[in-house]
Formats: sequence, structure tokens, C-alpha cells
Amino acid sequence: MASEDISTVRNQYEDPKGLSDAIIAIQELLKVIENSKAGTIARLRDEIKTATEELIAAKTSTVSVSSGSELFLRFITLTSLEQTNFEECKKLLLERGNIYLQKTFKSRDRIAEIGAPFIRDGTTILTHSRSRVVLRLLQEASNSGKRITVFITTSTIDGTGVIMQKFLEETGIASKVILDSAAGFIMEKVDLVMVGAEGVAESGGVINKIGTYQLAVMAKALNKPFYVIAESFKFVRMYPLNQDDLPNVEKYTSVDSGINDHPVIDYTPPRYITLLLTDLGVLTPSAVSDELIKLYM
Repeated sequence: MASEDISTVRNQYEDPKGLSDAIIAIQELLKVIENSKAGTIARLRDEIKTATEELIAAKTSTVSVSSGSELFLRFITLTSLEQTNFEECKKLLLERGNIYLQKTFKSRDRIAEIGAPFIRDGTTILTHSRSRVVLRLLQEASNSGKRITVFITTSTIDGTGVIMQKFLEETGIASKVILDSAAGFIMEKVDLVMVGAEGVAESGGVINKIGTYQLAVMAKALNKPFYVIAESFKFVRMYPLNQDDLPNVEKYTSVDSGINDHPVIDYTPPRYITLLLTDLGVLTPSAVSDELIKLYM
């Protein structure tokens, strides 16, 4: 991919109201296929692999881009390519790729439809940082006439909680930004916690913006439901047992050992998660591994 293309992608990643990072990556991979002059499927695969690595490198936290790209490649090569003509093969890959892309476009609306009934009129919610899919779900609940109040943690590492609060205000949802360190104080005042995810691991645990894990622990201690809102293209073939199992390339803003760098994500074990609200339906953490097997079959 050209440097100007990477720059454009990086700007799209940072668009707070835009598409999911994984969808942006999938769109770029479709462009790679469409513009490829490879001549053989093997060389095209190499081009897609190289482009995927470049797309991952353009993102601070790479889990969702990596999982979305891997599932995309799996989907478009799911059945054998019997055509001997490369252009015919490329055409078939593009058709499959666009089918997958259209499916991902519908994910947020599907989750909003599934998740809105979990929010009752008068509910007070705590969320962390900024999540486009959580925002879409809250908008759906508000549009149905439910009066809700949302507390948003600042997310000190990047301040994205402030951006989330701005969008909630535009929707007409009562909201307030709180310090990350005030989450324990606020927890007893809320009815439930809803967070997004960078990735959903095979174990049913989630990888998300740093600070998610501590919210889950506090919610468990105070018997508050902890819901994870995530699209299925964020399901990733990882099985971390603790924070050290997360690869440094995904955990930190550089490949440093972590001594001089701050982690941008953490891992929340499945025992702290009440349910996952996904476009595949409402899942318990233990059901995630079965869904991952289906996605890769």
C-alpha cells in the first residue's frame, strides 16, 4: 500500500463517528484485491498479507484490525477457487469480500436491536472510554423513548470519554464524564455497566481499552451486570490467561518491554462478564469458543 493510502487509513481510524477500525481495514483489503496485478492467487495472498500488516501497524491498538482482517481472508477463501483464470478468481474473491463487508455494515444495527431491551426506562449506565457500537445501542434505547443516564470514564490515556459524552449529548442522552479513579464511587449509583471491545478471546474474555478490567472487578463486587457489546468480526483466536499473555505489540504503543511505555489495552477474564451482546445474538462467555469454531469452519 502507498504511504498516502496508509495516511488516509490512519485518519479514518481516528474518526470518532466513523466506521469500525476493522471495517476500514476490510475496505482497504478489497481495494488491494481489486487493484492487484499479481497474476497468481499465491502472489495475491502475499499482497493481502503485506497490506494487512501495514494496516495493523497504522493502528495503536491492533486487535480488532487483526481479527477482522483474518476473518475476512478466511471468508473469501472459504471454498476452493476452481477457476483457472486469475481474473475470474479475483472477481470471485471480490464478490465474496463485498458480501462479507455488507454483513459487517449491518452489525451495529443488529446489536442495537438485540441490546436495547436490556435497557429499561430510567436506567443509569456506566461505560468506559468511547465505543461506536455502545453509542449506537444507547441511541436505539433513547430513540425508543427510554430515559437513560450515562456516566462515562474519561479514559485518561487518550481522553476519548470526553468525545463519547459529546456524542451522547448530541443524541439528547443525559451524560456525565467522570475520572477513571471515581468509577468505584459511581458504581453503587448505576444499574449496569456496558463496554465495547477491541477483541473477544476464545475464552469469552475481552480485550479492550486499559481500565476495562478494573470496572469489571468492581461491578462483580457490587453485583452489577457487566455487558460487553461487540461485533462478531472482533472475535479473535487468542486464549490469554492474564495480562502478560497479551502480545506486547498489541498491549503497548511500541514494541518496548513495557517499562517505559504505558499499556493501552487490558484483558478482562470471562468470570467477570455477565453477557456479550453481539450480532450473532446474546452469548454467555462460555459460548464464544463455539461461535469462533463456526466462523472458521
